[in-house]
Amino acid sequence: MRRIERRDAQETGLFVQLVRNNKVFKTHKGGKTASWSALVVVGDRNGKVGVGIGKARGVPDAIRKGEEAGRRAMISVPMIAGTIPHDVRSKMGATLVWLKPASPGTGVIAGASVRAVCEAAGISDTQQVGYAYLNGQYRAGLWTNTTASWVDLTPAGATEV
Repeated sequence: MRRIERRDAQETGLFVQLVRNNKVFKTHKGGKTASWSALVVVGDRNGKVGVGIGKARGVPDAIRKGEEAGRRAMISVPMIAGTIPHDVRSKMGATLVWLKPASPGTGVIAGASVRAVCEAAGISDTQQVGYAYLNGQYRAGLWTNTTASWVDLTPAGATEV
């Protein structure tokens, strides 16, 4: 089972969570060069969340770069009473992700990647359905298309926290 690391950044008050790190090899004329990539979720647990990917020769540098990229990519998430205001469907490649609002007390019923984004944003009640491939493409599809839905389709009754 993969371990997900969490920490609070003391200087900024942001919640930082490492979702996945991946060892990558590049073959050169003289041999192989190893590097790391890290998928990091950053949020303030109050309606703002960002996802970043960092790549470096070492794991700590990759996490730091991912955290910086996540801070630059932060968006506001519309919420009503701790849940999302409407269904959000995202498709990328063969992956389909469907986030649904839930009644108070339900909790976050989702996989590790979706749970990390919802936890960092401050969403306490939602349900997730994922179809087809559940890999890195799944995470990218969730983030790119869901953020477009959150930014463009905010209903009039939603309050951005």
